[in-house]
Amino acid sequence: MQDLEIYVRDLEAGAVSAWLENHVDELALDDGDVSSVVKGSALYEGVRLRVSLYPGAFGKRFTSLVIEGEKLPWNADLDCARSAWRAMDTEIRCSPGEWQEGQPVEEEKWWRLDHRGEQQVVWN
Repeated sequence: MQDLEIYVRDLEAGAVSAWLENHVDELALDDGDVSSVVKGSALYEGVRLRVSLYPGAFGKRFTSLVIEGEKLPWNADLDCARSAWRAMDTEIRCSPGEWQEGQPVEEEKWWRLDHRGEQQVVWN
């Protein structure tokens, strides 16, 4: 199982489904209310994906978006973040590499995509 994870600042209701419907088939995601956890599914090249939204990440203003499946629409978190940023026009952040749960985060830099461009920043 592979996954993509990005963080969306000030996520608006319906924004994720409006973006994803252009990249996947049979999207079943009710993101009309993004104040609590939302789980859904979709198909990509005939393979089932799990789509999850977790609000309140990193100081409450960000929502974690996780897409899991055997095949994914993007090859890396940064590719996914770029696509989301173009569609949602709000700040998107993602990990720069292959961090795994349980590994230390020592001043880790994150990609930040917003109107200023793409930059690696310390999340604070």
